[in-house]
Amino acid sequence: MNMEVQKKPRLTTSAMIASIATEGQRVKAAPFGKALVELAAQNPAIVGITADLAKYTDLHLFAQAYPERFYQMGMAEQLLMAAAGGMAKEGLIPFATTYAVFGTRRAYDFIHQVIAEENLNVKMCCALPGLTTGYGPSHQATEDLAMMRGIPGLTIIDPCDALDIEQAVPQIAAHKGPVYMRLARGNVPLVLDEYDYSFEIGKAKVLREGGEVLVISSGFMTMRALEVADTLRDDNISVAVLHCPTIKPLDEAAIIQAVKYKHRLVVIAENHSVIGGLGEAVASALLRHRVQPASFQLAGLPDAFLDAGALPTLHDRYGISREALARRIKEWLI
Repeated sequence: MNMEVQKKPRLTTSAMIASIATEGQRVKAAPFGKALVELAAQNPAIVGITADLAKYTDLHLFAQAYPERFYQMGMAEQLLMAAAGGMAKEGLIPFATTYAVFGTRRAYDFIHQVIAEENLNVKMCCALPGLTTGYGPSHQATEDLAMMRGIPGLTIIDPCDALDIEQAVPQIAAHKGPVYMRLARGNVPLVLDEYDYSFEIGKAKVLREGGEVLVISSGFMTMRALEVADTLRDDNISVAVLHCPTIKPLDEAAIIQAVKYKHRLVVIAENHSVIGGLGEAVASALLRHRVQPASFQLAGLPDAFLDAGALPTLHDRYGISREALARRIKEWLI
């Protein structure tokens, strides 16, 4: 297994390239880029297209392997999405990469009208989702899920770790229709291989059981939830974790089954604003199915323009670090 260990804390690392991996954590380098290169060897219809960010989305590996199938569109996300749509119309399967803020905010109308309305086979893989960079509101895509959830027919993926990404790449390529995937790049933590886990589009998976708290999570917040479950176990607090890597379509059946008839605190943990993300999607599902948890809390990012700074500091400030999330859950249990 191609795996490295994160040896140093990232406190002083540039906010743009900071890793979410903690000291001593297992990581895999560029899982997206490597998985796409491997898949493209089997499928000549796959092309890579980016908005001047190949190196920073791991698409440079694809460009090196298949230069004749790689397209550099420059710093123009609207052109990126429009061109990807045109390629899809010609029977290609474009993987379009950029940063999540630019791919959603700048190019939203092109995604909506050019790609989604015609159900084109474009795979948008966007890095720096939520609070994964410390560069402040200009680069923190804290509302991308809220925007993209409103687009009809769009599949939305929020993978947790390197394993999730590796397994998601061939599945989203095989999926007919547009996909938006939040992308972790560089040295990506590896955690789900310890839980007999496999990624499936549209499916949520119970990673561990617990009688007092249920954390429903997506993205790297599933990693945080598993860490918190270990922390709270020392305080005799039993925490279950339900990982939801597909935000749309949401696996409502798995969520209802995990919540119904169980008297425990339900916490939605997400690397996204509490407005319009996984938390509100789960709350809507529970309400429509007339399922009432014993208690319900959102552990997402505040409805605000967030500060700039080192990621460990910001994660603690906004309640999504291991220590902060454990503290919040203990307070909610009182």
